[in-house]
Amino acid sequence: MSSSSMEQEDNTPKHTIIPTFLRKPSDDQASSAVSSHKSLHVFRHSRRRCRKELTAKEPAKEGDEDEEKEKEEDEDGDGDDREEIERKIHALQRIVPGGESLGVDKLFDETAGYILALQYQVKALRALTGFFEKLEKEKTKFGG
Repeated sequence: MSSSSMEQEDNTPKHTIIPTFLRKPSDDQASSAVSSHKSLHVFRHSRRRCRKELTAKEPAKEGDEDEEKEKEEDEDGDGDDREEIERKIHALQRIVPGGESLGVDKLFDETAGYILALQYQVKALRALTGFFEKLEKEKTKFGG
C-alpha cells in the first residue's frame, strides 16, 4: 500500500452507536425539545379522514346500515385501544432518558437498549452484594 492510501484509511471517521441514555446531552439536543415525529393522534385523525372519504365515494347499498353501526362500534373500541397505546408510548417517553425527543421506532430501540443496560446493572449489583456477603462471612469466621 502507498502512504496516500494509508492516510485515507486513518482519516475515515469511526462511528459507534451509543444509546441515548448513555450519551451526554449536546447543545443541539437540548435546544430541540420538540419531537421530530408526528403523534399517533395525527395519524389516527388522518386515517379516519381517508376512511370517510372512501366511504363517501362508494355507492350506498341496501342493508348496509347495520354494517355501518357495527363498524362505528368497532371503531369506538379501536379508539380506546389506540388511546391506551398512546398513553403507554408517552409513559415510555418519560421513563427512557431522552425519550421525549424520539420517534416511536427509535423509542422502541432505545427502550430495548435501556432495558439491557438496566439488566447488566442488576447483575453487577448482585455480584457486588455476593462479594460483600463473602467478606462479612470471612470477618465473622476470623473474629473480625
